[in-house]
Amino acid sequence: MPTGRLIAILAASLAACAAAPPKSALEEEILKWREQREARLKADGGWLTVAGLFWLKEGENSFGSDPACDVKLPEGAAPARAGVLEFHAGRTTVRMAPGVAATVGGAAVTTMELKADSAGSPDVLTMGPLQMHVIQRGERYAIRMKDMNSRFRKEFTGLRWYPVDESYRITARFEPYDPPRMLRIPTVLGTTEQMPCPGAAVFMLEGKEVRVEPVIETPGDEELFLIFSDGTSGKETYPSGRFLYAPMPRDGKIVLDFNKAYNPPCAFTPYATCPLPPEQNRVAPRVEAGELTYGHH
Repeated sequence: MPTGRLIAILAASLAACAAAPPKSALEEEILKWREQREARLKADGGWLTVAGLFWLKEGENSFGSDPACDVKLPEGAAPARAGVLEFHAGRTTVRMAPGVAATVGGAAVTTMELKADSAGSPDVLTMGPLQMHVIQRGERYAIRMKDMNSRFRKEFTGLRWYPVDESYRITARFEPYDPPRMLRIPTVLGTTEQMPCPGAAVFMLEGKEVRVEPVIETPGDEELFLIFSDGTSGKETYPSGRFLYAPMPRDGKIVLDFNKAYNPPCAFTPYATCPLPPEQNRVAPRVEAGELTYGHH
C-alpha cells in the first residue's frame, strides 16, 4: 500500500475516534453487562442449549434416541435405549442401561435419585453433549434436556439492543406492602405461580404515572424481579414482555435500570417455561431501552 494512502487511512481512523464522545461510566457498565448477558446465553448449559422438555408420567419413562422413547434424545448423541427414569409421587430415579456411561457432578452413575430444581440446584445427568435434569412446575414434573450442539446455539445471530439511555435509569418511589402480597404470575404453560411482592415501584414515564409490582423470585434473594410489558412489546421488543432485576429498595426508593431489561428464555427456545407479566405490570407507555426482540418463539 502506498505510504500516502496508509497515512490517510490512519488519519481518518484517528479523526473518527476523536469525534466519538467518550462513554460515561453508566454506559461502560451497561455495555459490559450486555456482553456478559450474551456470553451466558451462548455458554455450555445456557438457554440456547435447551433442546427438549418432556413431562414425566407415573412409573417408567424410557429415554434414548429411539423415537419410541418417552424422553426422545437427539439421534447420534445417545444410545437408542439409554435408560429409564422411574417417577413416583414427585421423586425421580434414573437407571442407566448396561454399558451406558453417565455422570452426575462428575461422578459415574448407574442408579440414582435425581433432585429436582424445586429443591434448589437440581442434579444434572450428563451423557456426552447432553444434560438432563428434573424441573417442577406446579404439581407437574418434567425432564429439561440440554444439547451442547443444539441448533438454537449454532444458529444464534446475536442480541440487539436499544442505545444506552441514562434517562431510563429510573429512581422510583417504593411503596412497601406490610405484609408482602402474594401475586399470581401466569406462565406460558397456562398455569399460575404464587410469588411474594414486597411493594410497588411508582414513577413517571411519558408524562404518566406508572406503577409496577416486582417480586421475590427465590427466598433469600438480594434483588427484586420485575416481569413487565410495555408499549414496545410485540413491536420492537419481545411480544410476551421482558425481565428486569433491581437492587432491593433503600430509603423508600428503588432503582429500575431499563437499559438492562432483557428477553425471557422463551425468546430463544420453545422448551422454556417462562412466567408472563401479571396484569398490573402491563404498562401502556413505551420503554425504549434494553433488549430488542429476537426469534419467532
